[in-house]
Parts: sequence; structure tokens; C-alpha cells
Amino acid sequence: MPLADVFASHLDWLADPTAWVALGTLVVLEIVLGIDNLIFISILTNRLPPERQKNARRVGIGAALVLRLVLLTTVSFIVTLTSPLFTLFDHGFSWRDLILIAGGLFLVWKATKEIHHSVDPHDPKENMVGQAVSLTFGAAIVQILLLDLVFSIDSIITAVGMTNEIAIMYIAVICAVTVMLIAAEPLSRFIASNPTIVMLALGFLLMIGMTLIADGMGFHVPKGYIYAAMGFSALVEALNMMARRKRLRRQAVDTVDQGPLG
Repeated sequence: MPLADVFASHLDWLADPTAWVALGTLVVLEIVLGIDNLIFISILTNRLPPERQKNARRVGIGAALVLRLVLLTTVSFIVTLTSPLFTLFDHGFSWRDLILIAGGLFLVWKATKEIHHSVDPHDPKENMVGQAVSLTFGAAIVQILLLDLVFSIDSIITAVGMTNEIAIMYIAVICAVTVMLIAAEPLSRFIASNPTIVMLALGFLLMIGMTLIADGMGFHVPKGYIYAAMGFSALVEALNMMARRKRLRRQAVDTVDQGPLG
């Protein structure tokens, strides 16, 4: 087959309206799925020295893009990861299940550790043997890569379940990671400047970790429920932030009205 015909065969979907609907839906879904990854990257990189945070975020998100694109080239292999390896408690565990469980456990451990650090940042007992440790650039990148792998596999399997057109998958992944790259800096600044948001985001990571473990164990929790709960919690926190700012402005006005002599 001539090269031009091969190239044209990969563009047939452009004339199919349903393919465009699938592309739009998949782009939105990939962006939503990327929120989990982006929250983790933002929280982790905010613990690095200020001059290294931006570079770490770029490396982490760039790695997420590379992992997703590489996994798309092996999409036929990724699909086989859903085949059961063994059965336990009447559930057939696949490689995907094991990866999700491992990723969920890591996320629960990391979120718990970060909550402890946020509550008591001066506690020197940061690891299992009571030795003080600080987050390094290399350690941050390794942890980001581990979660990138878990979220990337879940993302690609979701994409495969929605469309058979590889070009649509590539476009959706690139669009989603581009949005992550654009949103990384504002999100990180927002999290860093609002301590209560840090705790809320860590709570999200705990919930996501438990959801990954449940999914790997065969108990599927619809993601719509998860993101609805996250959205409601974020709305409540936004109202609390507005109330705090209003209270601080009122206190500032009262202080000015009282004057230096009260």
C-alpha cells in the first residue's frame, strides 16, 4: 500500500462526527483524570526549595506525557494487563489490579506522611527509624514518576475503552497534559498560599488512594461520585475562605476606626 494511502487511512476519522464527539469526551475525561496527578505533583514539589519547584513540576508533567505516549505505542500490550493472573476471594486479579493496589497504597502512605508533616513540620522523626529526612529533587521526581505510571496506565485503559482510534487517544492525551502544564503553576501557588487547601488536597489524595485500592480489589467506585465529593468539599472550603477574608477585612476596618488610642 502506498505511503499516502496509509497516511490517509489514519485520517478517516476526521470525517466521522461520532469520532469528534469521542475526541471531545475523551479530552475532558483525560483532563479530569489528570487532576489527581496534578494535585500530587503540586503538593510534593511545594516542599522543594523555591528555585527548584518549577523545574520539578515541568519534569513531572513532562514524564507523565512521555509515559502516556509510550504506553499508547504498546496499547495492545496494555489491554492484556486486564487479563486475570490469579483468583483470590472470588476476584480475578490482573496486572492492572495489582498496579492500582500498589499505587493506592503508595498514595495513602504518602498522603498520610504529608498530613503528619503539615500538622507537625518540626517533628524530626520523618521515617520508620526515626531519622530526619528532607525531600530532595531526585526523591520528588522518583515519587512523581511512580504515581505517573499508575495514573498513566489507568488513563490509557480508559482511553482504549472509549475509542479504537489511536490518533484520538494521542490528541486527547496531549491536550490533557498540556492543560496540566498550564494549570500546574497557578494551582501550586494557590495551594502554597492557603494552608487549609493543602489539608483538603491531601484528604483528596487519601480518598483517591483508597479508591485505587478498592478498584484493584474489584470494588469499582464510579468516578463521578468521587469528583462530585471533591467538588462539594472544594465549594465548602471556598465559602470558608470567603468568610475568613470578610472577617479579616472587618477586623482591619475596626482597627482603623479605633485609631492608635482605641
